[in-house]
Amino acid sequence: MKLSVPGRATVTTVIAAATLLVGGSIAGAAPATPRPAVAAAPDIPVANVKAHLTQLQSIATANGGNRAHGRTGYKASLDYVKAKLDAAGYTTVIQQFTTSGRTGYNLIADWPGGDTNKVVMAGSHLDSVTSGAGINDNGSGSAAVLETALAVSRAGYQPTKHLRFAWWGAEELGLVGSRYYVNNLSSTNRAKISGYLNFDMIGSPNPGYFVYDDDPTIEQTFKDYYAGLGVPTEIETEGDGRSDHAPFKNVGVPVGGLFSGADYIKTAAQAAKWGGTSGLAFDRCYHSSCDTTSNINDTALNRNSDAVAYAIWALSA
Repeated sequence: MKLSVPGRATVTTVIAAATLLVGGSIAGAAPATPRPAVAAAPDIPVANVKAHLTQLQSIATANGGNRAHGRTGYKASLDYVKAKLDAAGYTTVIQQFTTSGRTGYNLIADWPGGDTNKVVMAGSHLDSVTSGAGINDNGSGSAAVLETALAVSRAGYQPTKHLRFAWWGAEELGLVGSRYYVNNLSSTNRAKISGYLNFDMIGSPNPGYFVYDDDPTIEQTFKDYYAGLGVPTEIETEGDGRSDHAPFKNVGVPVGGLFSGADYIKTAAQAAKWGGTSGLAFDRCYHSSCDTTSNINDTALNRNSDAVAYAIWALSA
């Protein structure tokens, strides 16, 4: 998450499959054609998400301890994600830009099929700050989005809408990569994006469950998922405008997302409903060298990763 603004949220869920069969009970009438079942969102294995985080940690360790914009660790992170998507059948494009005197990269991955005039898009920033590996901020969101994209491939999912996934560069320098992407879209192509979902910090070690208060349909989708788990949510107020949904929102694209908290302090009331420790930050290692694979709450990561898939399936059907 970019320094100095509020914003993020976290959510998790699974879509129930519904199979409606219309019976032909009138004598002599031909049996009605069964309606297709509504696809159920898969459970996202948290072990798979954590395996991606382990790889991102190894990349940071081998590249000066970080995965920051313009550094070798960032490009190695992008290459890792791209290789997974290419092998899974995605069409991937690397978008290059320059900021702060260094080359940056966005990675865009499109799943074949679906109505390209109605695009459901999910993204996360892949860069860390220079002070650490950035495993919660934002390896967590990046890994969950990656594993959801891979789940789409494993399921052979063919939604009505077109699916697009993105990993942004230079978010920590001011949403540079996502802003570059949005600014280089034609007005026609912007209008084709029916929703952008953002996932930035979803495995905080002392987590909260925050939902972006933006597009009502997207917001309700996440709330429904958490209601199904019996997990209360709050509206995300720590970083509105502070992550990569902001450039989309600024041009009228419906946005939403999840967040598990950064350096704000968990209150006693929040600890009572979510567990964890009141009086401490949601993420004490925010933007620090201790943001490693040890800085992740598995329950929050699991719930929020499932919520990513739930929303993708629900909003693209």
